[in-house]
Amino acid sequence: MKGKVAVMTEPGKLMLAEYDLPEVKPGAVLAKVIRTNVCGSELHIWQGHHPTKKSGVMGHEMVGKIERLGEGVDTDFAGNPVHIGDRIAAAYFLTCRKCPPCQQGQFHLCENAYQFWIKDADEPPHFHGSFATHYYIHPDQYFYKVPDNVPDSAAASANCALSQVYFGIEKAGLRYGETVVIQGAGGLGLNASAVAKEFGATVIVIDGVQKRLQRAKSFGADHLIDLNEYETEEKRAKAVYELTGGRGADVGLELSGVPAAFNEGIQLIRPGGRYVSIGNVSPGQLAPFDPGLLTRKSIQIIPVVRYDPWYLNKALSFLSRTIDKYPFEEMTDAEFSLGEIGAALDQSASREITRASVIVNER
Repeated sequence: MKGKVAVMTEPGKLMLAEYDLPEVKPGAVLAKVIRTNVCGSELHIWQGHHPTKKSGVMGHEMVGKIERLGEGVDTDFAGNPVHIGDRIAAAYFLTCRKCPPCQQGQFHLCENAYQFWIKDADEPPHFHGSFATHYYIHPDQYFYKVPDNVPDSAAASANCALSQVYFGIEKAGLRYGETVVIQGAGGLGLNASAVAKEFGATVIVIDGVQKRLQRAKSFGADHLIDLNEYETEEKRAKAVYELTGGRGADVGLELSGVPAAFNEGIQLIRPGGRYVSIGNVSPGQLAPFDPGLLTRKSIQIIPVVRYDPWYLNKALSFLSRTIDKYPFEEMTDAEFSLGEIGAALDQSASREITRASVIVNER
């Protein structure tokens, strides 16, 4: 049997390649991709902004069903029994548990996280990313069964958008009754809004796309700040302070991927507050910054890359509990086929759509 993989030959260019399905080694799983999403990090790669990845297999947000199980695999990483045909979601990175960060308990910083993701598609097992008909899940790659009541369209966003912001919000120690300001109402921002709301926070969302802002409202946002109405950093800061009784937000989440948002975020946070940076992942993209203000306000900066892999299980459980409360099924607003991934990436990059989903195989 053969499968197909979408390979980026250089930033902005894709081709479909075909390979034999690999033999599954002990401890590994081969999944048939049901659907996979275009995440913001894919856009950084597609536009040539990633520091190292300039070609190869792309895609990591996915839901699939088990096609082949390696020897010794009879449960997921939470101990749930698994069988051929079960729906699963997998963390997009490896956790070796042996490198220095892993030995310090910082599993999200594993030095071997991208051991296979960086390989060329010609190297076995070929199916290194989810922009493909199949996805190879390695022995050190956490995966979990998808709860029965969680639809495919919602499950595909659990890794990484929901898991990432869940991890960041817990890192910030968000408490009941606090106010959180979210910069960006894309996939990360919408998920963050729902999580923060369930934590008991008052949620303020900033974005410049009206469609995104209205969607944020349905994901729990209490207040919306439109970049087109509040067109300067000063006006947006004033709006946040007015909404917080003159204090500023307790927690800020940078989820836009815009370098200038980082400096602005410091203006929005109260003295002694916490600011989580997730969206800006491309080194070398610079912006002016006021370190004196940071010091004076004693704001804690919390940069977050990836997540501890068990947060994927927490994210799936979160979806199962709240699936009737928030429109997770509507998280993606455009669907494409495997052969249309280039268009999905282009339209996502131009913000014509909030989040694209690629339907690969019928369940």
